Amino acid sequence: MADLENQIPTKNKGQRKRSNQSPDSNPAKKKRVALGELTNISSDISGRAQNLGVGKIRRPKPETLSEKTGNEMNLELAVSPGSDEPRKSGYAAASIFQHLHSIEVEAKRRPLSNYMEKVQEDINPAMRTILVDWLVEVAEEYKLVSDTLYLTVNYIDRYLSAYKLIRNKLQLLGVSCMLVASKYEEITPPHIEDFCYITDNTYTKDEVVHMERDVLKFLGFEMSNPTTKTFLRAHWFYCCFQFSNIRFEFLCYYIAELSLTDYGCVRYIPSIVAASAIFLARLTMQPKSHPWTLALQKHTGYKPYELKECVLRLHNLLLTGETSARAVRQKYMDHKVISYILLCFSNLISDV
Repeated sequence: MADLENQIPTKNKGQRKRSNQSPDSNPAKKKRVALGELTNISSDISGRAQNLGVGKIRRPKPETLSEKTGNEMNLELAVSPGSDEPRKSGYAAASIFQHLHSIEVEAKRRPLSNYMEKVQEDINPAMRTILVDWLVEVAEEYKLVSDTLYLTVNYIDRYLSAYKLIRNKLQLLGVSCMLVASKYEEITPPHIEDFCYITDNTYTKDEVVHMERDVLKFLGFEMSNPTTKTFLRAHWFYCCFQFSNIRFEFLCYYIAELSLTDYGCVRYIPSIVAASAIFLARLTMQPKSHPWTLALQKHTGYKPYELKECVLRLHNLLLTGETSARAVRQKYMDHKVISYILLCFSNLISDV
């Protein structure tokens, strides 16, 4: 992962950025991350995604999030009156959180929850999953911070909510959105040539520049946007860690990044996804304790029943992440802490 950015600092520090790269670094030395042909995917999404060659990904059959599904966990919807009291943060922290929440619900910053059905004709959710999973690999290859990835997916969904796109331009949109996001988030963003190279030169520099311009015009040059990662950072201050900080944080990040690959999670605003990731992570690591507390409820503004649908969706993603989001899983498998996380989750499943 990018410079171990997901580790919890012992003191409050600014966001970790990736290390400065030499401006004359040769992009030819980069390892090209292969993406299968999106153009060969059937528009029928009722079955599994077709084989895509090198790095192929199989998409499982979508599960209905019914409360009667066999894989569904029984969620405790009561709130613990426990001792997870927030540390003193003052008026400023609460004001910042309220401001972020007011921004995330603005219509212009939200994608349509049904844009695949309402706007798009030539692409489908399976193609989006493959694209986002590939972008996770690209972000790892160029050591981009995860904020860049979250913004990239936000730009993609918002753009696709407004404009029809043919499937052979979907990868172009993906790298162009990542180029825009990296210029906003990174100290030393990759060059345009890097993004051309990572696509195996499928697109020219002029094509990437043209798409970048279209994305910026669509965004109105307002590139900032609160993401799930933004709210996770805000919530850390209010979480009482009765277990290893790094394990809990990694599990929350893992769950949150899984949500990026799932089209069904587009309907949820970032603060709900962040709160649901914390709920599920707490339930996974301490299955015998209440996963939600009065302090978390007060800070996030969400009661357990308001998170239930999203928590169940994220739980299904944890069950299918090995096949539907292999790049995300591999990203976290590079750290030995994930073995503990997966063990906790396996124990939780066996107890359900």
